[in-house]
Amino acid sequence: MSKIVKGSMNVYADLGVADADEMFVKAQLATKIAEIIKLRKLTQIQAASLLGMPQPKLSNMLRGRFRGISETKMLECLTLLGRDVQIVAKSASRSRRTGHVSVLFA
Repeated sequence: MSKIVKGSMNVYADLGVADADEMFVKAQLATKIAEIIKLRKLTQIQAASLLGMPQPKLSNMLRGRFRGISETKMLECLTLLGRDVQIVAKSASRSRRTGHVSVLFA
């Protein structure tokens, strides 16, 4: 019988990926980009043209293969898709020694 272990909210951390926090943020950004593209009924070719990237690179990003795409480029994609992006830095909780990065969509 297998032991069931409750995971964290970050599957990359659960899998022991070295850059788990960055990968989790990128996954959230890619999900939102895909959602907006679908909402606007854009083809990948149309979206890639709008975002200034080759369609295969966009396709890879939308399928979770975003290692070659920076968080900055993904944030730029959101602005090109008509979203405002705000970056807020605040003090970490007293229970943690270091801060962490999270994404909040309004």
